[in-house]
Amino acid sequence: MALATASAAVVSSEAAMECHCIPWTELPQTSRLFSTFLGNFERVKAFYAHAPTMEGARASARAARMDAAQRAAVAEILREQNRGIGGDASVERNLGRLGGGAAAVVSGQQVGLFGGPAYSFYKALTAIRLARDLTAGGIEAVPVFWMATEDHDLAEVDHCYWLGRGGLARCEIAGDATAGRCVGEVPLGPDVDAVARAAAESLEGEAAAEVAAALRDSYRAGETLGTAFAKLFARLFAERGLILLDPLDARLHALAAPLFARVARGQAELTGALVARGKALERAGFHAQVKVTERNTPLFVKRNGQRLSVRAAKDGFSAGEESWPPEELAALAESSAEAFSGNALLRPLVQDTLLPTAAYIAGPAEIAYFAQSQALYAALGARMPCVLPRAGFTLVQQPVARLMKKYGIELQDAFAGRERLRHKMERGSLTPGLQRQFASGEKSVRALLKKLRGALGKLDKTLAGALDTAERKMLFQFLKVQAKAGRAQNFRTGVLDRHEQQLTEALFPHHGPQERSLSLLPFLARHGLALLDGLEKQVRPGKSGHVIVHL
Repeated sequence: MALATASAAVVSSEAAMECHCIPWTELPQTSRLFSTFLGNFERVKAFYAHAPTMEGARASARAARMDAAQRAAVAEILREQNRGIGGDASVERNLGRLGGGAAAVVSGQQVGLFGGPAYSFYKALTAIRLARDLTAGGIEAVPVFWMATEDHDLAEVDHCYWLGRGGLARCEIAGDATAGRCVGEVPLGPDVDAVARAAAESLEGEAAAEVAAALRDSYRAGETLGTAFAKLFARLFAERGLILLDPLDARLHALAAPLFARVARGQAELTGALVARGKALERAGFHAQVKVTERNTPLFVKRNGQRLSVRAAKDGFSAGEESWPPEELAALAESSAEAFSGNALLRPLVQDTLLPTAAYIAGPAEIAYFAQSQALYAALGARMPCVLPRAGFTLVQQPVARLMKKYGIELQDAFAGRERLRHKMERGSLTPGLQRQFASGEKSVRALLKKLRGALGKLDKTLAGALDTAERKMLFQFLKVQAKAGRAQNFRTGVLDRHEQQLTEALFPHHGPQERSLSLLPFLARHGLALLDGLEKQVRPGKSGHVIVHL
């Protein structure tokens, strides 16, 4: 893996950050359900238990209850887990508060290489901020990060994208090729040392040594994708009280066994409720995130190291080559709970069996999942927590900010696609002399037409409309010539191509927002770990928006 070093101005505190917010709906590929959830909650409130506001979170937190023995057992398991990954005193204090009655603000994500995409960190920061806000308002709450170690799609987590001065690089490890294996169990082989070392050596900035050490110490041969991710997060989120939860722990499965058994016994009713919910969403003008048929169940079972979907059959259930009558599967779920897990729709209920959840911090897709999961909550008589959107950020470093200013580019221009971005860059790429001439020419054309407007209006008022049309066509052609001039200049120098690539890789990599692709680690190294504090201060739970941060 080739990684170029980077050099940039240091930002040591949030005071140096310049931020402004744009609506979530301005991000590309925003679903109709997510847009409605944020902008017109009344239309979708039947699919959720609480409005996505601080008031909704407080109401949910006040209703969060948990059996004292179960609470104590979970707190002790999490204490052992977090001590094993290097959790600090702030985590110990929060585990004490959790065991003593505090509510949980939960978020989570797959255990992607080197912490995964930046929004994994933004989810954690949102949970931390909301827990603090609830506590400050008199409701004890602690942040919990649910590591999705049970997921089995290795291709989603075995790589990350690293942005350096040399452009975008892909960091990737060779994972266990066993199909269907839980990713949290995938062992890291010797190749991870070289990949982590190359990534660490590319880091520059005031916190480069600290981030590099965390990276190398976490991602080493002998760790798993789950333990490496946990150790990295524990180190980078030190002193913030973030409790990490690994659901692969057999003791947590044992505590969730009654839920798995209930799902097995009530499969027909639950599947019917999910099918009906899918139809209700479609009638409301939305689509179901998970397509459910009569053969689907929300359960997975682990067999020979593989995580297999449990399917409804004529006389019971099947998974792989095995089959069970309904009561036999329920008994198996009770006696061998460590083999069972929930799909994306059941996972929230497993979470709320183990935690007194006040709120779940979700991404756009997860919010859509919850619209379906609510049918399971209702059918099982379970309490659904408040669901709030995670914070979203685009980080703009000084070299990129200078290019944006040079070409008159806004973030939305990058989101709009290459054609729009390139057109604006071509218009803004001319030499200062040519730019002045075009600006003067446009001004002259507008002034001439303005003079004609008065005279033509006196002659025949209907000519005003014709003049408007002519003006639009003339200016369109004028600007088109200006863009062609910029294109011609770029053909001779190639500068525009390089700058376009730099802007796209930084702002809209892989045709998506920065936070969905880029690792946050190079940003933390360059601008200091205080960047996390600065970003947390920009989090506004219950007030949606995507924050553009100039560093």
